[in-house]
Amino acid sequence: MRIKVEKTIADHKVVSHGGIFSDDHEHDPNLLDFSSNVNPLGFPSKVRDAFKNLSDVSIYPDPNSDELRIHLQKYTGVPKNQIVVGNGATEIIYNFCNAFLRKQKVLIPIPTFGEYESAAKLSGATLYFFKTMDLNKNLSEFQNIISKKNCIILCNPNNPTGVLTKKKNMLKILESAYDKSVMVFLDECFIELVPTGDESVVSYLKEFDNLFILRSLTKSFGLAGLRIGYGLGNKKMIEILQKVKIPWNVSGIAQRSSVKALSDKSHLPKTLNLIRKESKFLIDSISKINGFTCYNSDTNFILIKSKMKSNHIKNRLLKKNILIRDCNTLRGLDNNFIRIAVRTHKENLKLVEALGEL
Repeated sequence: MRIKVEKTIADHKVVSHGGIFSDDHEHDPNLLDFSSNVNPLGFPSKVRDAFKNLSDVSIYPDPNSDELRIHLQKYTGVPKNQIVVGNGATEIIYNFCNAFLRKQKVLIPIPTFGEYESAAKLSGATLYFFKTMDLNKNLSEFQNIISKKNCIILCNPNNPTGVLTKKKNMLKILESAYDKSVMVFLDECFIELVPTGDESVVSYLKEFDNLFILRSLTKSFGLAGLRIGYGLGNKKMIEILQKVKIPWNVSGIAQRSSVKALSDKSHLPKTLNLIRKESKFLIDSISKINGFTCYNSDTNFILIKSKMKSNHIKNRLLKKNILIRDCNTLRGLDNNFIRIAVRTHKENLKLVEALGEL
């Protein structure tokens, strides 16, 4: 039987990621995973309460995640009808591209998260890339090329560089895009893990109806295994995204766990304090090791340039039961870059020691 498949699907390439299931290596339960940029403190203790009563496991979950959206409204200040919930932020990326970017021109600064490119290509979009390690330093140049596109996709702070585009600069981008009728997809999944202050532009959604903001409870609240993301946009955008998402896309346990996580007011402040201290420790310590150069980061992960090949570093560290992110698959970087997550001090000490022994 001959199966006919659209070229965009036939040519689709799966994006490589970090995490303990990212390779063929044995999944040792004692493996220290520095490849996943998840909250170093894990999930809030209140999340355990969501698993105490499992009587509704046999019941279909709320397809619209209404209770969770009510809590997200309180958390973000954005009305419920301007919030969509997804099975992880990645589902929303693909739904957004499928709904709005079919055969459109899309501009993406690189290096960045690979799923933007993957999802946009799958929707048939034409992609344009803007190389920058810090958008703050190339702001005018970036603004000048916005007019040629239908949508720009941004990550703030950016993954994998860890660089935060300051709010004043992001607003300049939003104004340029608005004036030129360009849609802005802004990934703020790591914005809550920036210790230096609130640089989110969520409060500007009323001013920019071309703006869509992506958020995730995966990173900030350590719920990676439950897959919870949400998007914020104007009512029309959200109505469309509610239509295109699959039915019952978020499990009942995931919805309940997210409500519990949002109710914990102390988890994020504790996390930010740890990130502030441990990020400095890692950068200071690793920068002293010959052959490693750390990029300054505004969030819970650090990009490192090495004189050694990234796959060599990764394989050597795996023998020590430590997993890091090899960045050679990221557009805009080569095989001399690795990325590490900020973890607890005890774990970070082990990483620094292991890197020093390479």
